[in-house]
Amino acid sequence: MDARTDLKSRLPSRHVTEGPERAPHRSYYYAMGLTKQQIHQPFVGVASCWNEAAPCNIALMRQAQAVKKGVAANGGTPREFCTITVTDGIAMGHEGMKSSLPSREVIADSVELTIRGHAYDALVGLAGCDKSLPGMMMAMCRLNVPSIFIYGGSILPGTFKGQPVTVQDVFEAVGRHSVGDLSDGDLDELEQVACPSAGACGAQFTANTMATVSEAIGLALPYSAGAPAPYEIRDRFCMTAGEQIVELIRRNIRPRDIVTREALENAAAAVAATGGSTNAALHLPAIAHECGIAFDLFDVSDVFKRTPYIADLKPGGRYVAKDLFEVGGIPLILKTLLDHGFLHGDCMTVTGRTMAQNLANVAWNKAQDVVRPANRPLLATGGVVGLKGNLAPEGAIVKIAGLESLTFTGPARCFDGEEACFEAVKKRRYKDGDVLVIRQEGPQGGPGMREMLATTAALYGQGTGGKVALITDGRFSGATRGFCVGHVGPEAAVGGPIGLLRDGDIIEIDAEAGTLNVKLSKAELDARRAAFKPKRTTATSGYLWKYAQQVGSARTGAVTHPGAVAEKKCYADV
Repeated sequence: MDARTDLKSRLPSRHVTEGPERAPHRSYYYAMGLTKQQIHQPFVGVASCWNEAAPCNIALMRQAQAVKKGVAANGGTPREFCTITVTDGIAMGHEGMKSSLPSREVIADSVELTIRGHAYDALVGLAGCDKSLPGMMMAMCRLNVPSIFIYGGSILPGTFKGQPVTVQDVFEAVGRHSVGDLSDGDLDELEQVACPSAGACGAQFTANTMATVSEAIGLALPYSAGAPAPYEIRDRFCMTAGEQIVELIRRNIRPRDIVTREALENAAAAVAATGGSTNAALHLPAIAHECGIAFDLFDVSDVFKRTPYIADLKPGGRYVAKDLFEVGGIPLILKTLLDHGFLHGDCMTVTGRTMAQNLANVAWNKAQDVVRPANRPLLATGGVVGLKGNLAPEGAIVKIAGLESLTFTGPARCFDGEEACFEAVKKRRYKDGDVLVIRQEGPQGGPGMREMLATTAALYGQGTGGKVALITDGRFSGATRGFCVGHVGPEAAVGGPIGLLRDGDIIEIDAEAGTLNVKLSKAELDARRAAFKPKRTTATSGYLWKYAQQVGSARTGAVTHPGAVAEKKCYADV
């Protein structure tokens, strides 16, 4: 009834398996079929976001079984559990999107509570959708037990009239259909073929961006985040992760040994290099917060500014995640960044080796054009840049990958909430040169900081994506393209300048200089602020009410608790 090894004596699970007083606890494990040996081995939580909500999650349970085999093969005892996911593609364009960003916190919180409540010693986390990836990595850093992240893999591209398509094409097709540029029959056919397999959205949208982050930050095994969901090789990565997590327990290598400031900079560099989702500027500060590291939107933007854009990936480029994996995967990107001085090579990773050691044998693939060498980039600065000015004192973010011009000036057309703007777009009640302003969609004001893909895709579908700009205190999907500025802070609900705008105010966006301004004097802005009355949120009960009371600004990641900086003792040391 006592531990068989010295290893168990320092692990959290000793509190539920060791000594005569834990006989009732052990009886539960015998009821589930565990042997005495399994009870006294390290317990590894295998957490997945499996559900039937969307294709990005549907393959996770199968992959979790391979993880469990790996854990058991190397002397650990796996304990599987699931948590939630809110899938952006299905939540998009209606009130459901208010649940998306808050789901990140629920995922992190629920994984934390499960690990804490059952005293597990380590965590392998599998996730497949936009907010589940950062949510799982946040839980790993918060708990600080040995952890490995596994991405469920991307979807395969569909084929429509002989051309590869993704779900982005379907969203944009709605706009084309609204102006008579696409028939009912073609729209019906497109929606049936765009998503032909399990897996997350296939281009460098938020899921694949955060999958790239998982390798660049060191929490995922090399190559594991690139393989599409249907590929059988995913099971090999999962099996290896299960074996490796037990090695991390033995060596006591923890997430906060891996996720340092330098590792966060590596992650931001990988986002910029791939023209990734602007949502990374929200999630990286949140992950840093769990480690007690100050790394906000401006820190992320600094890395974006100095990193070249080298991966020709959709939505701004030509290729999808499957294409990248087949020419060398994420390590190909990291290797050229490292070779040309854009990556910190001495960061520890879940392999037990440094980033430079992991990449030592990665050879450049000359026979491909998905990724450029970092000294011959698509753009000298990153595919995503930060902005600041009198309209965004706490910053904003814009994806410049695929933009023909980096500046835009025009009159504001103001809308409170996405629905009002989408209705105007659908009915073409805007002019070329307008700057559409969607506010009251921030973390508190939404609440939940909705994404605006339905609106931006409709603009592109109508053929005006490059002729208007859009700014919001909400977010944009990783699938958004065009001159779209998100995360404008402070948000309107707390009196930020975006809430003070009026129709006709001239807005100046300069992604080259990194500025976002409105042509109003400080005196005028102050006078409007003095008369400003914040709108009341419609969320007056339930989880969204709780979220609105707790959530902080987008600049620091829209987090809901004090983080590791306030921590007295982390869970891993109980």
